[in-house]
Amino acid sequence: MIAETIRTLRDRLFSDQSNSRYLIYRLLSENFHIYYKRYILAFILMAVVAGTTALSAWIMKDIVNGIFVSKDFNQVWLISGAVIVIFVAKGLATYWQTTILAHIGNAIVADQQRKMYRHFLSQGADFFHDFPSSELITRISHNATAARAVMDVLITSIGRDALSLIGLVCVMVFQDPLLSLIALVVAPPAVIMISMLVRRVKRIAKEQFISLTQTTQTMQESALGFRIIRTFGMEGIMTAKMDDAIEGVEKRANKIATLTARTNPMTETLGGFAIALVILYSGWRTIIGGQSPGEFISFLTALLLAADPARRLSRLKVNMESGLVGVRLMFEILDRPTRLIERAGAGELNVTNGDIAFEAVSFSYGDDEPVLKDLSLVIPGGKTTALVGPSGGGKSTIMGLVQRFNDVSEGRIVIDGVDIRDCTIASLNQHIALVTQDTVLFSGSIRENIRFGRMDATDDEVEAAAKNAFAHDFIMAQPQGYDTQIGENGTSLSGGQKQRVAIARAMLKNAPIVLLDEATSALDSQSEAKVQAAFERLSENRTSLVIAHRLSTIRNADKICVIEDGQLIEEGSHDELLGKDGFYASLVNLQYKK
Repeated sequence: MIAETIRTLRDRLFSDQSNSRYLIYRLLSENFHIYYKRYILAFILMAVVAGTTALSAWIMKDIVNGIFVSKDFNQVWLISGAVIVIFVAKGLATYWQTTILAHIGNAIVADQQRKMYRHFLSQGADFFHDFPSSELITRISHNATAARAVMDVLITSIGRDALSLIGLVCVMVFQDPLLSLIALVVAPPAVIMISMLVRRVKRIAKEQFISLTQTTQTMQESALGFRIIRTFGMEGIMTAKMDDAIEGVEKRANKIATLTARTNPMTETLGGFAIALVILYSGWRTIIGGQSPGEFISFLTALLLAADPARRLSRLKVNMESGLVGVRLMFEILDRPTRLIERAGAGELNVTNGDIAFEAVSFSYGDDEPVLKDLSLVIPGGKTTALVGPSGGGKSTIMGLVQRFNDVSEGRIVIDGVDIRDCTIASLNQHIALVTQDTVLFSGSIRENIRFGRMDATDDEVEAAAKNAFAHDFIMAQPQGYDTQIGENGTSLSGGQKQRVAIARAMLKNAPIVLLDEATSALDSQSEAKVQAAFERLSENRTSLVIAHRLSTIRNADKICVIEDGQLIEEGSHDELLGKDGFYASLVNLQYKK
């Protein structure tokens, strides 16, 4: 009964996933149990800090009464020793709890970044269509840090500021309950004014994130397209674009800083009224009523010391809201369901013949018009099949579906009679090698980029793959040969060189299925002829699916499929299709007329 009541209460409090309570609850529920032992230790140390802060106020009574009223020198020694102990304990506890929380915070950032990155990689191709790379970069850096900031503010506010304030209020109440009541009358107005600031901060923080994403996007575009920028004289345009984005970040950061800073004059003013009232009343009681000054000084010290934690707690909601915007965006990504879900009991794919078949396949990206429409297509194992046709007809989509970058909307794709949705994605990828039109290389050496084809390959095997791709000679001409660092996406290599490195990577994988998406588009005629010969050797006894606009590169394909508007309109060998005098024949005639 109690457990059910707790669950009902929890559901009511945290059912709205857009509000701050839910975000804080989720952050705590996902992270606190991992680091609870260190959090407990940090809380204990914070309690020590709070206790020593309260003691430093309490001891003022003994200092004033013992020295200035009783004039007892023996008490001076005891009080001095106690002060040393109090402040040494406070300093050590502050150091340890700060260090512990910093380590926890760094771990939270790292955990969230790992989680987000793994989630990125588990998504289908549609995910990367919906979220530009600049936004993903900003989210994985900014949002994970926002999670740490919220946790830090929350924990330190509860553990340090709240405990310190409670301890100091206890000292105040014990010394004089009536004065405590006078001092606390300023709390309700402060709460009302802070609530008004929080709503504005939440809106501005979301706008600030958008501007931050724009700066990342502009910088990324400038780094990748600097040749175009320089050639077309776009420096002024890009500078203006970056200036606008930076100005947006600066403007909104200033707004948040201004709103956050407004809590200071507000709390200082209200605190000033409270202290003035306390001094007025206490002065009257000490002078007229004969109260000893020690109680008054102790109370006033506690009140003054309480100002800092009270001020930080007053800014808690404001500071947290700007961080919670990032946390909300982080959970938005993490909660996005992946379209590529392995079925329960998915097995390992074992490729024997390498036959690939599309059986009445339809596919569309989201709610868009279908790209493929009831497509039935057979790609025979151990042979080369080429896809040709006008741009936008669905050729690259076919290739992406073979790799299961997306799942089909209707129908199925089978390899050796097995629906690819019934096998693990890892085992499917294990049997496929890919070379794309837009060559992608990674930071590191040439050797490392080729070895991505098979990480356990020896140096001799890497070099053999490079030779088969006709890349060995230009690699050896590099300053450090195979160990030459290629820069971001291979910026130190020409387009043709980059593509031959990618081809060597695919050759090294030695997979039974090879996908070539315009793989020779960046090569000159001489290099193309060499690479084409290498592809022919690579394709022997393997299933090869090739997309090519240069029809000369697929003349010898075992099967050519003409794809238009997501449908198969012709298929056959080069000679057979020429004899039909159809769409393929018109493409050939058009290219040779050029």
